[in-house]
Amino acid sequence: MITTTAVAGVALLELGMAMTPGPNMVYLASRALTQGRRAGLVSLAGTGVGFVCYLVATAAGLSALFAAVPVAYTVVKLAGAVYLGYLAWGMIKPGSRSPLDPAQDLTPDSDVRLFSMGMVTNLLNPKIALLYAALLPQFLDPHAGPAWTQLLQLGAVQIIVGLAVNAVVVLGAARASRFLAARPRGMAAVRYTAGGVLGAFALRTALSRTPASA
Repeated sequence: MITTTAVAGVALLELGMAMTPGPNMVYLASRALTQGRRAGLVSLAGTGVGFVCYLVATAAGLSALFAAVPVAYTVVKLAGAVYLGYLAWGMIKPGSRSPLDPAQDLTPDSDVRLFSMGMVTNLLNPKIALLYAALLPQFLDPHAGPAWTQLLQLGAVQIIVGLAVNAVVVLGAARASRFLAARPRGMAAVRYTAGGVLGAFALRTALSRTPASA
C-alpha cells in the first residue's frame, strides 16, 4: 500500500506541472473558447484516456524501455513537436477562423475528433512521458508491495489532480467564450495567441534534450 507521503508528493508534483502552462492546457482552453464548455470537457476526457495509456504503459515497463532505448523517447519527443506544430498552424494559417465567428459557416469539430485530438495531444506531450517514465517511479517504496500496483495507485492520484486542474481551465475558458463570441477581434487575438504558444512549445520540444542527456 502506498504511503501518505508518496500520495502527497505525487499530488503536489502534478499540481505544479498541471498549473504550469503546457500543450494540454493551451489546447483544452482553445477548444473551450472556440466551441464552448462541452467541447472542452470532451477534449478533457480524451486527455484523461491519454493519462491512462501512459499509466498502463509505465506499469508494463515504459521506464525501462526509455532507459534501454533512448531513441524511443526521442521519437515521442519529435512526434509531439510535429503534432504541436500542426495544431499551431491550424490556428494561425491564413483563412483560419473561429467556429464562433458568425460570419464563418463552419461545422464545429465532432465529439470523436475532439476526444481523439485531446488524447493524441496528451500522448505526444513529452512532459507527460517524462512524468510517467522518470518522475513517478521515484515515489515507489520497495516495502510497499509490487511496483506495478504502486504505480497504478500513484498514477490514479496524478490523473485525478491533473484532470481537476484542467477542468477548472476548461470551465473558465468556456465562460470567457460567451464574452468573446460577440467580439470577433478578441476571438482572433485569442486564436493567434494560442497558435503562437503552441508553436513555441513545438520548437522547445524539438530542441529539448532527452532525460539521459539533460
